[in-house]
Amino acid sequence: MNISGAKIVVETLIEQGCDTVFGYPGGQVINLFDELYVNRNRIKHVLAAHEQGASHAADGYARATGKVGVCIATSGPGATNLVTGIATAYLDSVPMVAITGNVPCGLLGRDSFQEVDIVGITMPVTKHNFIVKDVTELADTLRTAFKIAKSGRPGPVLVDIPKDVQIAKCDFEPKQEPVRPYPLSFVSDSKLRRAAEMIKNSQRPFIYFGGGVISGKASEELVKLAEKIDSPMGCSLMGLSAVPYDHPKFLGMTGMHGHYASSVAQDEADLVITLGARFSDRATGDKKRFNKNFSIIHIDIDSSELDKNITSQLSVQGDIKDALHRLIPMLEEVKRPEWESRLAELREEETRRLESAEKAVFEKKCEDCESKCTMCGVPAEKRLNPYKIIDIVSSKADAADVVITDVGQHQMWTAQRYPLKKPRTLLTSGGLGTMGYGMGAAIGAAAATGRRSILFTGDGSFGMNLNELATSVTQNIPLVIVVMNNGVLGMVRQWQTLFFDKHYSNTTLDRKTDFVKLAEAFGAKAARVTTAEELEKAADEAFSFGGTYLIDCAVDCNEFVLPMLPPGGSIEDIITEIK
Repeated sequence: MNISGAKIVVETLIEQGCDTVFGYPGGQVINLFDELYVNRNRIKHVLAAHEQGASHAADGYARATGKVGVCIATSGPGATNLVTGIATAYLDSVPMVAITGNVPCGLLGRDSFQEVDIVGITMPVTKHNFIVKDVTELADTLRTAFKIAKSGRPGPVLVDIPKDVQIAKCDFEPKQEPVRPYPLSFVSDSKLRRAAEMIKNSQRPFIYFGGGVISGKASEELVKLAEKIDSPMGCSLMGLSAVPYDHPKFLGMTGMHGHYASSVAQDEADLVITLGARFSDRATGDKKRFNKNFSIIHIDIDSSELDKNITSQLSVQGDIKDALHRLIPMLEEVKRPEWESRLAELREEETRRLESAEKAVFEKKCEDCESKCTMCGVPAEKRLNPYKIIDIVSSKADAADVVITDVGQHQMWTAQRYPLKKPRTLLTSGGLGTMGYGMGAAIGAAAATGRRSILFTGDGSFGMNLNELATSVTQNIPLVIVVMNNGVLGMVRQWQTLFFDKHYSNTTLDRKTDFVKLAEAFGAKAARVTTAEELEKAADEAFSFGGTYLIDCAVDCNEFVLPMLPPGGSIEDIITEIK
C-alpha cells in the first residue's frame, strides 16, 4: 500500500507490538499525531505535561515490562526536553525508541525555527541514532531501532524524522511479527569450567549481581546457583527485585548506602561472582582497596564492561541466563557452616547498628534544627521515621504493585527497606540519578501493566516534575505518591553535615508549597500525616482509591541514610551512626 511517512511510523509501531506511546505534539510532528488520532483505537497515546515526563514514562513502561518504550516529541525544545530521559535510560540499560520530528530536509542546517541537531546532541547517550531523509528507508530504520534497543545490553535509540519525510509517500508492506534481537553471545565451555573450578576452590563465595540479571531473565538461575554453592547474595541498586527480599541467602544491596551485612560479607569473601553489574564508583568506593581480599569472576552481556572499572581474574562475556544454566550442573552441592555462622553475626551487628542510629535521631532535640523542618513541633515519641513510613505503606500494597522512586535519601531508604518480591517491581534512576524521574516512570509503569504504582519521593525531587500530576489524574492512573517531606535537600544536606562543616548552602528549601492543596488542585486526593496512626489511616484510604492519592509525610531533617561509605572510601571508613 502507498502511504505517508507519518502513517508508516504508526503502522510500524503497531507491527512491532507497541500498544502505548508517550509524547507531546508540536508543529514538526503534527502529521504523525494526525495518524495517531486516526488510529487511536489501535494504539494509545498518553499526553504528558512535559516531554521529559514522556521520556520517563516510556522508560517506566519498558522497565516494568521488558518491552521497548516509545516516546515522541517535536523538533527543537521538544526534542531537547527528551534528553534527560534518554540519558537516564542509557545509563540504566533501558530499551527505548525516541521519535522526534524535525524541520523539512531543505531547511536543515539553516537555523530554522525550532531546529536543533538532536542526532548530534544525543549521540553520547544512545546506543545508536538516525535521521531519516528518505521515506523509503523509514520503516526499516524504525525496525532497526527496535532491534538495537532490545538486543544484547538494552538501551535507547533515537529516530529523527524531518517533516517532509512524514508527508512523503511510498509503498509499505507490514512484517508478520516484530523484529527479533540480534543473536546472543554464548560463553565457551572452557570459561565455564574455569569458573566452576574457581567456585569449587572457594571457601567464602559471594554472589554480587546487578540489573543484567533482570534484563537477562536469570533470576531463577541466580537463586539456584546461590543455593547450590551455599553462597550469600548482594546486589547493586539496579539488581534489586531480581530475588525476593526475604530469601535466606540474600543480604541486600551493597555499596555506598548498602546493607552493612552485605557490604562487609562481600569484603570478607574470597571469591566474588559478579553477574550483570558494572562496578560503578558507588558500588566499589576506593577501587584500589575494593578487591584486595577476593578474586572476581565477572559475567556480563556487554564486553565493554569487563575489566573497565575493576580487573577480574576471569572475565566472561555472554548471556547470563545461558551461562548460569550451563554452569550450575558443573558444580557440586556444598554447605559452608563457618561462612554461614559469620553471616549470621553480620546480620545481628547490622540490626544493632541500625537501632543505635535510630535512637540517636530520636533523642536529637528539635531546637538544634536550623532548617525548622516539617517535623518540628511533633512530639518525639509520635514521630514517623523513613523506615516506619515504608513499612506501613508496603503492608498495604500487593507484591505485584510497581514501586518507583525519585532520587535522594528516600531512594536509598526504599532500596534498603522495601520488601520487593518480584522482578521488575522497583524502578529507579541508578546511573544518572535523575531527580524528577518518578512521576513519569510511575505513569508509564501503570499504563504498561494495569497495576498500581507506588511512588516514594522527596519534597525536592517531587518539585522537579510535579506537573505530571495533571497526566496522572487525567489518565486516572492508580498511583499512591508518598512524599518524604523534610523541608531540605536531604542527601546534599547529609554530605554538607559530614564533609562540609554543616555549611547548609541552598539545601534548606523553606518553601511555602502545600502539597496537599496542590494535589487537590490537580484533581488528586491527598492527606498530610505526622504520626504512624495518621499514616495508617491515609494509606488505607489511598490503597482503596482507584486514582491518584498523595500522602505528605513529615520527616525529621536529621534523618540520614546509613550506612554510608564516604566518597572514595572503603569498608574500613563505613559510617553507621551520626553523633
